[in-house]
This record gives sequence, C-alpha cells and structure tokens, in this order.
Amino acid sequence: MAEFFDVLVIVAVVALVVVRQFSPQRVRDLKRWWVLPLILFVVALRSDGALDARHESLSAVILGAGLVVGLVTGAGWGWTTRLWQEADGSLWSRGTRAGLCIWAGGVALRVSLTVAAVVLGVHQGTAALLISLAAMLFARGGVLSLRARGIREQHGVTPGFPAGDAPSTAAPAMSKGGA
Repeated sequence: MAEFFDVLVIVAVVALVVVRQFSPQRVRDLKRWWVLPLILFVVALRSDGALDARHESLSAVILGAGLVVGLVTGAGWGWTTRLWQEADGSLWSRGTRAGLCIWAGGVALRVSLTVAAVVLGVHQGTAALLISLAAMLFARGGVLSLRARGIREQHGVTPGFPAGDAPSTAAPAMSKGGA
C-alpha cells in the first residue's frame, strides 16, 4: 500500500509542477521553496525501496546517479526559467522551451537508470524516484530563489513582493540565465 501511495504522490507532484511550469506564476515566497522537496525526501526515507538488500553497493550507485540527475535537471530547469519583475514590484516566473528540453532529458536519464537497474537485477522502489524528484525540485527552487533575490536586489525591492494580480501583457524582461 505504501508503494501505491508513493506512486500517487509522484504523479500528483509531477502533474502539478508541469501544469504550473508553463503558465505565468507569481513568485510569492522565497523562504519556503525547500518545503515540498523536504516532504518528498521524508516520504522517500520512510519507504523501504531506496536500496536493494541483495545489491546494496550497486543500488547505492544507481540511487546516487539518480540524485545527481535530479540535481542537474533541477538546476538547469531553474536557470532556464524566465523571471521578470512587474511595474508593481511583483516577481513572476514562467517555463521556457529550453526548460522543457531539460525536463525531457532528465526524464530520459531517469528512465535509463531504471532500465539499467532492471537489467542488472537491482530492485528500486518508488523511494529512489522520490529522492530524485525531491533533488530536482530542491535544485530548481534554490536556483530560482537565488535568481529572484538577485533581481530584487538589482531593482531595490524590499523583502516581500507587493501585490500584483496578473502579469502585464508587455513582453517580460528576462534576467540573466533565462532562455
């Protein structure tokens, strides 16, 4: 039953993130970007499928590779996300085609790791996937937080973004690193 719950959590998080990625989203709080990755990591740790008892070393290597894939994918995704500041001081983000390509590459690498584990006879539960997903969201959130703070400091905006209901229809100014 725990595996089924983990799969539901993974599907829900991925669906939420993908849908929200390609529509403008107001960046509201730079202090809690790490909460969702932490929750996913804790859920993964409570599962038994992170390491295969019969192939501990090999499963640890595959788990580590999945962690690296998650971190690199998330960092790339964070750097390719478009960030802009509205006239009212609110900060907005939106995914780009480059981010979609990074996502696709990350998924392909994660699937390759899963296939390699199956071929090598290493059992990986959903915990390995949750850890990789948590790493990806952690890296993306960290990069976006750093970039957002840079924009905020560059424009002299004080902590806490002023209210803004919707992004303007004008083309957003991209921060460095945006694609």
